[in-house]
Amino acid sequence: MRILLVEDHIELSHWLAKALRDAHLTVETAMNGADADALLHTQEYALVILDLSLPRMDGMDVLKRMRARGSKTPVLILTARGGLNDRVQGLNSGADDYLPKPFELAELEARVKALLRRAQGNEAVTLTCGALSFDTVIRQFHYEGLPLSLTPREYAVLETLISRPGQAVSKDKLFDEVFALDDDANLDAIEIYIHRLRKKLDTVSTGKVVIVTLRGIGYLLEAR
Repeated sequence: MRILLVEDHIELSHWLAKALRDAHLTVETAMNGADADALLHTQEYALVILDLSLPRMDGMDVLKRMRARGSKTPVLILTARGGLNDRVQGLNSGADDYLPKPFELAELEARVKALLRRAQGNEAVTLTCGALSFDTVIRQFHYEGLPLSLTPREYAVLETLISRPGQAVSKDKLFDEVFALDDDANLDAIEIYIHRLRKKLDTVSTGKVVIVTLRGIGYLLEAR
């Protein structure tokens, strides 16, 4: 699941990006409002974490331009502007949540997870494919109740597949969900992660949960 982090403080941006990647999210970053606006014109994200005091374009303007284009992508404002008027203005301009700095990382992660669940429109917090399950609250895979050990990118591929039950997912879509724009990778990398996931799923499920290749279409997660 790919999100955009817009924060001009370099150390804070790096720290947040690492924490969010550790939470199994694909993170792209922008250091100013103009770059963020350009990315939001051309890319799709599951969530935007947006600072307000940005160079080249204020975060509030980035938000207003998003909503003027009809974008419904959830936006979490993360800013030192914590006054009541600032919070009201941000929410009235289309933000979905507002977290003033300083903040605790655990609270940020909880708010991010809540916004992602809400955007997915899933009342159930657990997605399943046979005995494979994905808890969207703690963001953990299990097979027959036991945790499934995955690398972050294996996790991103499997999350994308289990979030689309009965649907084939194209290689291009998987690539967009797994890799950030500045990652040094190409489409062939998806085949590597599909291969690794197949081996892990076969080990735990003995062929009961598989990733099927639909040639020319994409990949499908299937229980047998």
